[in-house]
Formats: sequence, C-alpha cells, structure tokens
Amino acid sequence: MTSLLDLLVGSPSLLALGEPTHGESAFLQIRNEAFLSLAEHGYRSIALESDRAAGLIANEFVQGDDGVTLDRALVEGFSHGFGTAPANRDLLLRMREWNAVRPTAERLTFHGFDAPLEIESAPSPRRHLIRVDDFLGLDRSAEIDDLIGDEERWSDSAAIWEPGRSIGCSTDAQRLRVLADDLLTELYLRAPRRPEGWQAAFVHATSAVALLRYHAAAAAPLPQEERFARLAGVRDALMAENLLAIRATEAHRGPTLVFAHNTHLQRHQSTMAMAGTEVSWAGAGAIIAALLKDQYALVVGSLGSSPALGIEAPATSTYEGRLQQKTNHPGYVRASEIAPAEQREHDYRYFPLDQATIEHADAVLHIPTGVDAAMLADRILALPGVEQVVASEENGAPEGAWGDRFFHVGPDRRQPFATIVEHDVPGFDEAAQLDRPGVFRLNLDLGRAEFERLFGFPPKAFEEHRHAFDFARLDTLVPHPGYALYGFGSIVMPGPQMLPEIDRLLAIAHGRAADRHERAARRADDQQD
Repeated sequence: MTSLLDLLVGSPSLLALGEPTHGESAFLQIRNEAFLSLAEHGYRSIALESDRAAGLIANEFVQGDDGVTLDRALVEGFSHGFGTAPANRDLLLRMREWNAVRPTAERLTFHGFDAPLEIESAPSPRRHLIRVDDFLGLDRSAEIDDLIGDEERWSDSAAIWEPGRSIGCSTDAQRLRVLADDLLTELYLRAPRRPEGWQAAFVHATSAVALLRYHAAAAAPLPQEERFARLAGVRDALMAENLLAIRATEAHRGPTLVFAHNTHLQRHQSTMAMAGTEVSWAGAGAIIAALLKDQYALVVGSLGSSPALGIEAPATSTYEGRLQQKTNHPGYVRASEIAPAEQREHDYRYFPLDQATIEHADAVLHIPTGVDAAMLADRILALPGVEQVVASEENGAPEGAWGDRFFHVGPDRRQPFATIVEHDVPGFDEAAQLDRPGVFRLNLDLGRAEFERLFGFPPKAFEEHRHAFDFARLDTLVPHPGYALYGFGSIVMPGPQMLPEIDRLLAIAHGRAADRHERAARRADDQQD
C-alpha cells in the first residue's frame, strides 16, 4: 500500500482519516496499521469518534494502568457501542504494547473527541458535574442533584424532536449552565495547586457544558429540518472544540491522527436528505479546516463492496467503480488524480463519494472489498478440485461447530487443508475469542517447512513459544492455538490488505493437499493392479 505520508503536502498537525460507513471492519483494521506506522514518524496520539470523557478510561489502559482491565476499557472507554469492534480491542492492546517499551516522550495517547451524546438523545450532565465537584472538594452534589431531578426529563428521546418537551431552556437547566461555568472557572483557579488529575476533571467539566449546550439547542422552536441541521451542527461544533483542546494538549508531543465518519471530517458542508428536503451544516472538519488551515489534512474513505453490510460492488461509471478498476487491494490515491465520475446511490448504509468530497480532500483511501467468511470461502473454492463441507446438524457435527467450513481436495475428508471457523471450542480452543460477534478465523495447513520459516521454530516446539502470541489479534498470522503441532497457522479476521499473502499461503496449503490426493490416488491404482 502507498505510504500515507508520501501523499501529503507539508506536515499537518492533525491528519484526518475518514470512513464512509460504520460497521465495515476493514477501515478500522487499516486505521490501526496506519497509526502504528505513523507513530514511527512522530505521531503520538489518536482521536476517535467516541465520547471524550469515556476515552479517559481507554487511555488509562493504554498507559499501562493495571487498575483498568481490557474488558473495562472496551465497555466503558468507548461510546456508541464502538468498544465491541474487534479492531478497537487490537488498537488498545497495540498502543499499550508500544508504550510498555518506550520512553515517556514517545508514548501514545488515546482520545475520544465526540460529545457524550447522540443526535437523537442526550443524558443529563450529572455524572460529569459530580466528578468535577469531587475533584474540587466543593460539596455541591446536593445542589446538582436537586437541579437535575429526574434523569428521564433529560434522556427523553422525544424531547430532541419536540422542543416543548425539552428541559434545555428550563430554569433548572439555566442554573446548571451557570454552575458548570463556575466549576470550570474554579478548575482554572486551582490548576497551580492541583495539576494531578486536572486534565481529566477539565474533560468532565467541558463534557457537562457540552451537554447543557446541546439540551438548550434541542429546546429551540425550529421547523423539523432546521432543527436536525442545528442539532447536527451543534454536535459537530462540540467535536471541533474537543479536537482543538486535544491538539492544545498534544502540540508539544507530535501530530494527531483523527478517525471518524467522512461527514464529520470533510472540509465542505455536510448534507443529508430528511423528509424529502436536503439539510446541511458545517461538520467538525469544516470548522477545523477554517481554523487550522494547512495544519489540517484530510483522507476520505471509499468502499467498493462490503459482504458484512450487504453492499454490492459499484457500477463502473461511479467514483468507487473507477477506483475499483485501478487496484484489487486497498490503497491511497491523491484526490487530484481522480477524474469526475457519477455519484453512487446513497442508501444510508454508505455515504458515496461525490465531486465536492474529492475536491476538498487531500487523498482517498479506497478499499475494494471487505472480507467476511463467505467471501474467503469463495476464494478457496475457486482453487482446482476443492470441495467444501459445512458443519451442520444433518452431517452430524456438534451444535457448537454449525456453520464452520472445511476445505478438501478430492473425496478424502480426513485432513482439510483450510478451515474457516466462527466458534470457540470450550476447554480446547478459546484463545482466539471467536464467539465475539462477526469474528471468524482462517486456518491453513502450512507444513513444517513453511511454518518454521514464518515463525522461526518448528511445529513440535510450539508449546515453548505459545506465550508469545495473542491468538485473538486481527490481521496477524500466528500458529494455530490447537493444531500448531501439525503445522497449522491461523489468521483472525484478515483484512483486505492481507489477501495477497493469504493467496500465497493458500497456494501452499492447497498444493500440499493436492499432492496428498495424488499420492492416495496412485496407491489406490497400485492396489487395483
């Protein structure tokens, strides 16, 4: 893949990498590789489209805090359910591993940059205000609780669309905004005496202010389409404010990679069709680009097809279709090199490229296809003489294996040369954590020679080296946790950038199976003679 840095002019302090849809793991997996590569060139932080206050917990894990487990970091350290994405697990682990062997100046920091809300709902600021109050030792918790009152007044999703039901302009909400501003002022006054923990308290204070601003915006009596644009714009403004604060914190350490949906990062106005009307607002990227100028660089994401999301391949006349014709593998393309084309249909699973997006971007990351188990199975079945057995109740497979795929050459069913599995085997094969939603693993018969060439030790020595491998990590060829002794390797959720290497390894495994089949056929012929 072309180096991302090679495509950029100058040295931006904030490099934005966008995805055109949520839910296609390939973007997150390539993001991880990009960030670790950028870390080798001085990048020291990453900011994701996730709640900034929640991100404090994820960062504690990244910094090596033994009091924060990986499970807690994934559950509490991300918002919007993003902690369930397997690639986000990998990101936290890889950042923690990097930090464990680096001096303080080179350590990586994790940030969220979203406000603690969704467009359709926003909680009360109670927990954030209480955290700041506890830090300052002011004992205003009773006053905070009295003004917040019933949490349902704040979390009522209908209030977002019906201004009359919103608490945002109530006397209690206005008094809370004054209280939050008072706490923020007091934080600055205490900074010289309380530097330890100040930054976390500041994040909670600004999160409380953000929520109160959003609730006030929700109470504004505007027509529906104007209301949506206003709320979307306020959320993006809060994102931009967080990004500027993150850059202020990270400025002395190095540049920051930002990862989010294209609509939050693009330089031009964001748009969406609502009730037959197109509404628009300035996204965080448009705000940041206006303020940081050439210190902000933008790479937008583009996708061909996604088996996981049911997105079919694009028409050849579209921007994505033209990019598909350039390469079968993920790659970066300078925006200036992309000629005008048709816009792909927008169906809310995917925000397609258009001329404005390309004109305002520095580069495009195009991923021709995502990878899922069925797509890999088709790739294997295209090899000569391959037959597939899918475990099911009908063929007597145990229920825990139903849906797993086994690939053979010829009628011999004793030894598959490749398998695709989606389930843990309790007590035997649980290290890959295959029971996570959407996770699968490709297993390949590498043979002794290739196994030793790849891992540096023969299959029989695997147990001596087992501790060195994270068998649940994505995009990483590792010995099979159960069958390494037989020369098997495995890859959990390989991304599209791994397809060339997978094809090479499949050729080896398939060749070994074809040789076995031919030898068995010759023996059968000899016995008949």
